[in-house]
Amino acid sequence: MRRLIDYINNNVLVKITSLQIASVVTRIVAGLLTSKAIAVFIGAEGLALIGNLRNFVSAFHTISILGFYKGVVKYVSGFKENLEELSKTISTVFYTGFIATIFVSLLCYFNAELINDIIFPSYNHYTKIIRVFAIVLPFYALNMFSFSIMNGFSKYKILIVINIIGQILSVLVALLLIYQMELKGALISVVIAESLIFLITLVGIVNRRSLISLIKVKSVDFTFLKKISSYSFMAFFPMIMLPIVAIAIRSHIIENIGYKDAGFWEAMTRISKYYLMFVTSLMALYILPRFAEIDNRADFKKEVFSFYKTVMPKLGLGLLLIYLLRPFIVTVVFTEEFRPMEGLFLWQLLGDFVKVLSMVIAYQLLAKKMFWHYIITEAFLVVMLYITSINFIDMFNSIQGAVVAHFVSYLLYFGVILLIFGSTLFGIDKVDDRDESALN
Repeated sequence: MRRLIDYINNNVLVKITSLQIASVVTRIVAGLLTSKAIAVFIGAEGLALIGNLRNFVSAFHTISILGFYKGVVKYVSGFKENLEELSKTISTVFYTGFIATIFVSLLCYFNAELINDIIFPSYNHYTKIIRVFAIVLPFYALNMFSFSIMNGFSKYKILIVINIIGQILSVLVALLLIYQMELKGALISVVIAESLIFLITLVGIVNRRSLISLIKVKSVDFTFLKKISSYSFMAFFPMIMLPIVAIAIRSHIIENIGYKDAGFWEAMTRISKYYLMFVTSLMALYILPRFAEIDNRADFKKEVFSFYKTVMPKLGLGLLLIYLLRPFIVTVVFTEEFRPMEGLFLWQLLGDFVKVLSMVIAYQLLAKKMFWHYIITEAFLVVMLYITSINFIDMFNSIQGAVVAHFVSYLLYFGVILLIFGSTLFGIDKVDDRDESALN
């Protein structure tokens, strides 16, 4: 724990932690306010449809930027003192991303009816909202392109400030639309929320307008695409497949049990996302960069078990408190209509606890770019989530099966992660075992 505290005090707190905490808190408060408004003005049935649209938007956001974000951050950071290589990087990403985004936008616009039938039951007609999404999608892509460049130049403070202001703007627009148009307004807010942030990001672009001159067609370098492809595919797989699986599970609940139950399950996943945001933010700030710099098995093992000993007990107590306060949480975040979801907390909380246990170790796959290990384990998780959810929902004939499947899937995933890193975590350390290959 001492090492973790020292690292945060010496590195993270000095730079951005206070703002990062403010950003996370803002996102959670924005999410809670939006959830409350949906519960009051729309109800559980509408929340199910909103969940499907959110998953669709999330997946197509990733497709539109080709999963470039993390790779661009890395290469911009590395080339920021080399204008020629920097120009190649941002020019290639800009023009490739522009073509991809326009293609995805046109695909969504002219296939809006087909997409509507896939993510909504056929008797719900929201093709116009799909077309609105197609129109605003390029602004989201431009926003992420700008974000990746600012991140690469270590402009952390302005990024977080933009995120905070953007979240406030988005929630105000969402609350207004929900109040004025109820379900339709909520759906519109889902498709435009991330694109709205580009209005704020323009301020950051003005501050870095000298970079615009570096974006040239002649600087496009297709060999760069090969370099960034591993980052792209590693982002692609989970960020596309997990939302698609969520749509499939929610649609199965709607068809076989009902709208309300699908809304209760969506409400449970929202609460889960809110409390896990703090833990995942901590891991992104500390675990991932720490694993990236570790070059021996002993330090990796030490970091994992240090996190387990210091953070996991506190997380466990927090989850226990959430479980005990679940009646209060449900009525405050949602309404009395959502009381039946209280029975979902136990398995969801257990699943989330195991999820964090596995994520801590699995970050090593990202830190060391263990490409095939990462793809195979993520594919295993996605398949397990789908198979167990469909079968358990049918077996229990209720959404209880979905949260049990959540626990079982992450338990199996954790088992696979332990198989990969078992010898590293539980083997006998050698005094001179310092080579990097021991980690892989």
